[in-house]
Amino acid sequence: MRLRTPLALLGAAVLVLVGPPLLTAGSGAETGTQIPGLRFMVPNTPGGGYDITARTAAKNAEDAGLTHNIEVFNLPGAGGTVGLSRLVSEHGNGKLAMSMGLGVVGAVRSNDAPKTLADTTPIARLTEEQDVVVVAKDSPYRTIDELIGAWKKNPGKLPVGGGSSPGGPDHLAPMLMAQAAGIAPKRVNYIPFDGGGELLASILGNKVAFGVSGVGEYLDQIKAGELRVLAVTGPERVDELKDAPTLKESGYDVNFTNWRGIVAPPGLTDAERDKLVRLVEKLHESDEWQKSLRQNGWDDAFLTGDRFGAFLDAQDKRVVSVLKELGL
Repeated sequence: MRLRTPLALLGAAVLVLVGPPLLTAGSGAETGTQIPGLRFMVPNTPGGGYDITARTAAKNAEDAGLTHNIEVFNLPGAGGTVGLSRLVSEHGNGKLAMSMGLGVVGAVRSNDAPKTLADTTPIARLTEEQDVVVVAKDSPYRTIDELIGAWKKNPGKLPVGGGSSPGGPDHLAPMLMAQAAGIAPKRVNYIPFDGGGELLASILGNKVAFGVSGVGEYLDQIKAGELRVLAVTGPERVDELKDAPTLKESGYDVNFTNWRGIVAPPGLTDAERDKLVRLVEKLHESDEWQKSLRQNGWDDAFLTGDRFGAFLDAQDKRVVSVLKELGL
């Protein structure tokens, strides 16, 4: 799928001056945010929410002059826990960070992963966004009521796809939707994909009846008419998708949002951790990032350091509670 904000691998520009080099007002040297050799891991396939977030953040940081030549790379597998294991193994590496979110929290639980987010260094929560319920443009379902009516008749015959493992956002959202519609969550035929890119191909190829994923992942395809959005999962309509009702206003008592953030390996010095936090703080303040929030339909949910660590612990408890409530 086309990314609106691909990573620009910028080469270092050398300016030959007579006398000592000058620092511009927005330079990373001046703000203390330059991290030479910084690498940004994406724990799922290209085209998913973690991937778009990471590449957007990297490009915005470079465009704002905060740091340069950030390498973004994908290491997919097991809902993000392969990447998580790699991150934890890089003990003390202050030049590595990982894009992640609620999906990784759920994958740790569903895969009984040996490494958890408690083993990482929390850096920041960046965004929050609603999920969208989407179908292919040639789908027979034109409204959320039509889809749920057919789903209730035979839940197993209408597979729903999501870009996260069981326990992740794209799994929890349709399970809560099923519960609100009077469908036993255990009867739902949920098919997990390793990111929104893989899920998109299955929706367009009619391999699943409908899909659930983040707003920012499929905004381009919805606007291009390749996908039809039937509803959004959050508390109010999305500005970019004003015609799409919320599940709640459609009569289904669901209010669900996803979030994404950044973690780093364990064992960082205070200086290394603080430099990564300072980089994302300056990124958050930048015009480039604020513009990207608007363009991608992301809500600002900025939270750093220890407060983000406490949030991660609470999210883990929330996933366990919701799965238990749903009988899953």
